[in-house]
Amino acid sequence: MNYDTISLNEKQVKTIQKKSAKKKKKKKGRLRSLLGFLIFEFFFMSITTPLLIFYGPFENVKRTATGMVWNSMTKQVIAKTFLSDKAIAKILGDGYAISNINTEDIKMLDFRVKHNNNLEYFDVESRNFKGKMIIVDDPTRIKVGYSSKMPRSGETTSSIARRNGAVAAINGGGFIDKGWAGTGGVAIGFVISNGKYISGKLTNNYTKRDTIAFTKDGMLIVGKHSQAELAKYNIKEGISFGPPLIVNGKPTINKGDGGWGISPRTAIGQKEDGSVMLLVIDGRSLKSFGATLKEVQDIMLEHGAVNAANLDGGSSATMYYDGKVVNTPSDALGERTVATAFVVMP
Repeated sequence: MNYDTISLNEKQVKTIQKKSAKKKKKKKGRLRSLLGFLIFEFFFMSITTPLLIFYGPFENVKRTATGMVWNSMTKQVIAKTFLSDKAIAKILGDGYAISNINTEDIKMLDFRVKHNNNLEYFDVESRNFKGKMIIVDDPTRIKVGYSSKMPRSGETTSSIARRNGAVAAINGGGFIDKGWAGTGGVAIGFVISNGKYISGKLTNNYTKRDTIAFTKDGMLIVGKHSQAELAKYNIKEGISFGPPLIVNGKPTINKGDGGWGISPRTAIGQKEDGSVMLLVIDGRSLKSFGATLKEVQDIMLEHGAVNAANLDGGSSATMYYDGKVVNTPSDALGERTVATAFVVMP
């Protein structure tokens, strides 16, 4: 009787084991199916989402997305993968163009430099973004710092600031490097520091390039200018970047949003009294989406800028103050290495 019971239990165990194995097999099959579906969805969305953005009926989304990728030299390939140059120009339209204000005719400001240590630091916020602004009374405290490793690679804004003994800094102009690795190797255009061309000097003194520079007396020069003009202005510190946002008190973007989409931003401007504004806006996060060029222009106008220009934004947007980075750079790895920075000396 006991043996029959043992034999029956063994059969039951085998049956249970078989059922368990079938359940596990079915579960694995379901997981494989789910994984396959998710992989299919990923590739499907990767292909269809850009097509929907670039060819869909939503004009504002199309313009913003195209402007965002066009704003970064390393990401322009994304737009060019799906669109021709003609199509890109059509999408960006008037929003991409800066108005026909004569950016070459800068009116020299008549201010008396206030040599002091005054520096104002405060938050700048809107519904869609958060940022920081620094106002420096004495414009002659602004210098151009640059990577000590240039042209091999860049250096973080905070590192450039500390090495120069600066009390504050923002990232400067754009850069290129080998393999588009984003390490800030070579500055785009020219770099002038303490009156000397560190890089980018041309044999042709009359070729006009985007300019963000300070004269020996602290006047901010923006717009397109040649080396001959910069010599005439007696430029002491400068980089080549843009576009200009305000020239002689007039905004350059009068239609559209500037055409570069929504992104982290860095900008510099000057008031009529000579004081300099340094602005950084965070982006690419739920806390701060980023800003358009038009929104940056409006902030500068609101705070009294008579001349202002856009600096390199995106992952490069960084502000250093009081010994630390005070904004939240959008790069997943943290503060990005760059070629140049505008630093505030003590």
